[in-house]
Amino acid sequence: MNNTKNKLADMPIRPLLYTMAVPLMLSLLVQSLYNIVDSIFIARLSETALTATSLVYAIQFLMIAIGVGTAVGLNALLSKKIGQRKIDEACQTATTGLLLMLATSLFFSLVGVFFSDSIAKNMTTDPELRELCRQYLSINLVYCEGIFLQTYGQRLLQAVGDTVLSMLSLIIGAILNIILDPIMIFGLFGCPAMGIRGAAIATVIGQIAGAISALLFNRFKNPLIHVRFRGYQFNWQDVRDIYRVGLPTIVMQAIGSLMTFTINHLLLEISTTAVAFFGIYYKLQNFLMMPINGLGQAGIPIVGYNYGAKNISRIRETWRVLLPTGAGIALCGTVLFWLFPGQLLTLFSANAQMLALGIPALRIISVSFVFASITILCGYFASGLGNGIVNMVSAGIRQFVLLIPCLSFLIRTVGLSHAWYAFWVAEICAFAYSFTSSRRLLKTTIKTCSNDTIHK
Repeated sequence: MNNTKNKLADMPIRPLLYTMAVPLMLSLLVQSLYNIVDSIFIARLSETALTATSLVYAIQFLMIAIGVGTAVGLNALLSKKIGQRKIDEACQTATTGLLLMLATSLFFSLVGVFFSDSIAKNMTTDPELRELCRQYLSINLVYCEGIFLQTYGQRLLQAVGDTVLSMLSLIIGAILNIILDPIMIFGLFGCPAMGIRGAAIATVIGQIAGAISALLFNRFKNPLIHVRFRGYQFNWQDVRDIYRVGLPTIVMQAIGSLMTFTINHLLLEISTTAVAFFGIYYKLQNFLMMPINGLGQAGIPIVGYNYGAKNISRIRETWRVLLPTGAGIALCGTVLFWLFPGQLLTLFSANAQMLALGIPALRIISVSFVFASITILCGYFASGLGNGIVNMVSAGIRQFVLLIPCLSFLIRTVGLSHAWYAFWVAEICAFAYSFTSSRRLLKTTIKTCSNDTIHK
């Protein structure tokens, strides 16, 4: 326990944040990379196959939303209990978290068994596109246990400050997926060519491998938190505390799923090329935002631990380091998207029509990246203090409440080429809300804890 306590309580904030964030950034980048690799290989099958994965991604994102949201709430609660030196309670909470993840994965598996056809029918009326959606979706849903258990195992490691093993578990699954993708899609080394089904199978195999790795790392390398069923008693208060932070995060992530679903249907009225482009953009944008998310995820246990320990000066310092670092990363992404949009789209076998549509669109949207990064980091910071509402509301503003009406209005009035300015409106408004709300929360926390004993 001492090593973990000293690291989160005593190590200078900037090196602590960066040393914890870099492995998380790398692991999330690799995770995003294998989504991109999936799309690159699938694009070589056909634009219709690529469009199918873009449509299905909204459902996948919903599944990820519930897993990540539950894990964020669990991470914040575990970090706080460790900061309070309640290790036995932390182990009980970890066991409760495992049961929640298993129940959630069972629910989605049953959805995959019984409702994959119905979901695919509601996505499109095109028979070929519908069948490709069904094939890709059913496999990802039925065999979803890996993604939930992988997320769970990673957050247990992050709660004690071990982001390196968390990174390794994700990299193991991602590398396996990247290797299996071309083999299963195109039928290499004696494997039958399975097309889009092969991509889905490669994905779930990678997720299961990552889950096994994360659980084994926790079993043998986690110094504090262990799942214990002997003497375990289910605690509804733990569930409430997990979802007090986690539910707003789930809603936030689910809004992203609803956003992609709605925009895809808006764009389907224009062309399947527009849908395929938006799928490419969204995965490229996720790749850029993964370092931002890694930085924010590293901030949760630091803020949560020091909140539990009433060390306000370290919470304040985390705020001062977190936001400028994220803004700098996002600015680099803006420059990349502005200078090389054609090269990025060409990775996905973009034709002339997609290039004509996508190059100006990427440049327009990229201007909003700095605002988006600060919004995301403010949400993570607030979650570390036990407040998930800031994350949820800011996500609603930037991904749905303003974005969808603005985009729809601009498509109808000025056309698709100028409709992408809707991202500017949504991101700037979300930034204004999240920054002021998180700063107010920080001031309230400082005031509340000012008379308590400060553990240095």
